[in-house]
Amino acid sequence: MPGLASLVLADSRFPGGGHVHSGGLEEAVARGLVTGLDDLGPFLRGRLRTAGLIAASFAAAAAVLAPTRPGPTPATREPQRAPDARSDSGLPPDRWAELDGELDARTPSPAQRDASRAQGRGTLRAVRAAWPSPVLDALVAVHPRPHHPLLAGAVIGLAGDGPAEAARCIGYLAVSGPASAAVRLLGLDPFAVNATLVRLGDDLDDVVATAERAAHGPVADLPAPSAPVLDLMAQTHARQHGEHVRLFVS
Repeated sequence: MPGLASLVLADSRFPGGGHVHSGGLEEAVARGLVTGLDDLGPFLRGRLRTAGLIAASFAAAAAVLAPTRPGPTPATREPQRAPDARSDSGLPPDRWAELDGELDARTPSPAQRDASRAQGRGTLRAVRAAWPSPVLDALVAVHPRPHHPLLAGAVIGLAGDGPAEAARCIGYLAVSGPASAAVRLLGLDPFAVNATLVRLGDDLDDVVATAERAAHGPVADLPAPSAPVLDLMAQTHARQHGEHVRLFVS
C-alpha cells in the first residue's frame, strides 16, 4: 500500500513545479503527432516504457539507497572512512554521484536533463521542509540541482516506503503530467483523458516490477531504453521556447 510520501509527491498540487512540464507533449502536438485521444494513448505508453522506465528505475534505486545512508549528525559523527571504504550495507560512499552520473548518461538530450534538474530543484525546498535529512544534503552535495527521480526516490525511501512505491510514483508522474497537458493543449475531455491514463495500469505495473528488480543490483545495470524522438523533440522545444511563447517549459 503506498505510503504518504509517495502519495504527496504524486499529487498534482504538490509545489514542485511539475505543472510547467508537458513531458514532450507540447512539441508532439505542435508537430501534429498527437491530435486527439487516439494518439494520446500510444504517446503516453511509449513515454512510460522509455523515459518513464528509466526515471522509475532510478527512483527505486534511490529509495533503496536512502535509508542506508542517513549520514552522521554532529552528535554521532564517526571517523572519516578511507576513500574506497564501504558502508555497513556494502554501498560505496559515492553511490549518489554514481546514480547521478548514470542517469545523466541515460538522458542524452541536454534539454531533458535540464528539465529533470529544474523539477528537482523546484521540489527540493518543499521536501526539505517536510522531510529534513542529511541524506538530502548528501544528494545536493553531488549536484545543487538534483535529478527529480533521485530526489523523489530518496524522500520516499527516507519515509519508509520501498522501491516499488518510488517506481510507481515516478512512473505515474511520467504520464500524468503529459495527460494533464493534453487537456490544456488540445481541449480534450478531462474524463476521457483520465480514462486513457487508467488504461495504462498494466503497463505501469510492468514498469514498477522491472524497476524494483533492478533497484537492488549494480547501478550500471539499471534499464536504459532509448527514445530518440522524445530527445529530438525536447531539443526543438527548448530552442523554440526561447524564441516563441510556449505554454510549457518542456
